[in-house]
Amino acid sequence: MIVSLTIVRYRKTFVPFALLAMAVHRLPMWLQSGCSFWKLLGSGRNGTFDLQPDWQQWGLLAVWDDRDDYDRFAKKSFVSKWWRVLGRETWTLLCQPMQSHGKWDGKEPFGKPNNAIGDGPVGVLTRATIRMSGLKNFWAHVDEVADLMVGAPGYITSLGVGEAPVYRQATFSVWESMEQMKAFAYGSKHAEVIKKTRSEDWYSEELFARFRIIESSGTINGKDPLAGLLKTQITS
Repeated sequence: MIVSLTIVRYRKTFVPFALLAMAVHRLPMWLQSGCSFWKLLGSGRNGTFDLQPDWQQWGLLAVWDDRDDYDRFAKKSFVSKWWRVLGRETWTLLCQPMQSHGKWDGKEPFGKPNNAIGDGPVGVLTRATIRMSGLKNFWAHVDEVADLMVGAPGYITSLGVGEAPVYRQATFSVWESMEQMKAFAYGSKHAEVIKKTRSEDWYSEELFARFRIIESSGTINGKDPLAGLLKTQITS
């Protein structure tokens, strides 16, 4: 299994095409061979959960049976051609799931992996559907957690993405190592907020997954955040 996360930035004049893509790309993704799960995603402005959308930045998360299936998509699909013509820049991460808990629209898109931890950068996906009763408390803690994350040792970057404003939100964060990511997750005030999500039942559905990042290509805001950090190459 290979998981891809592609972030696309459009020129301002092409924002209408970005909005159109959220509808137009559904059929080709549904028909795409070798893709078992996919989500078209909007993006926040500040690299985490965000009430303010970035109209120029959009994403696609997809799960592929193997590397060949992803390569065919990247080279020949209608979606990838759309990005090349209308996008200003794209950044793609290819990952292998290490651990995953929870569901996304009732599915376990990454299965139940329990893979050994390797060296090098890791990605963490935190995704939730927030109950109406939990919205106020959820958004009250977003800025605090985001500030802690950005200042944490080993933090590289993060992306705020979502399927719908306000209540269907996700963050994909990238870290230099598993150890540094765990130090933030379990050794800071972040852990206290996680406990509140459980005790106060903020979410009607949630998913937490960790990935080994095995390839990074393209740029986002003019650079590849993982340039020089990846030592291994992906294998099919």
